[in-house]
Amino acid sequence: MVLPKPEDGKSIRNLLSRHGYDVTAVCTQGSQVLNYIDMMNDGIIISGYKFSDMYYFDLKNSLPEGFDMLLLATQRVCSECGDRDIVCVSMPLKVHDLMNTLEMMCMNQTRRRKKLRAQPKQRSEAESILMERNHMTEEEAHRYIQKCSMDSGTSLTETAEMVISMTKI
Repeated sequence: MVLPKPEDGKSIRNLLSRHGYDVTAVCTQGSQVLNYIDMMNDGIIISGYKFSDMYYFDLKNSLPEGFDMLLLATQRVCSECGDRDIVCVSMPLKVHDLMNTLEMMCMNQTRRRKKLRAQPKQRSEAESILMERNHMTEEEAHRYIQKCSMDSGTSLTETAEMVISMTKI
């Protein structure tokens, strides 16, 4: 959550907590939010309109895939952000509107996660090479790369690159 006034952020955090939502952080600057989300895969950013270091649309453009934004702003600002793929709840804030909107966004996030889990895992080039040349299963190829990585003290990526380069010789 990022709101310019810390007391507003704390009030909304307490409201969300009472309704069963986890709030990772309450920030007053967009850059603080970007630091927090570096450690996360997805989520919902509840945002105000303007911070000391950026506007909401700058923050939205900086968010990685998997993050949605819920903007809390005046009706005029909300009418402008329809084409920016941002969900908006107009101020003054109505608790019922906020909770319903947040619930809808959470359901969309859950649906997106399930869809990603259902997709088949991408096989690395090194695994494909081992499977093809050494007649290994995908699991055997992956375990082989892991073991080589551990034995040599290199990262999985480096080990996979070595396997690929060795096959090109």
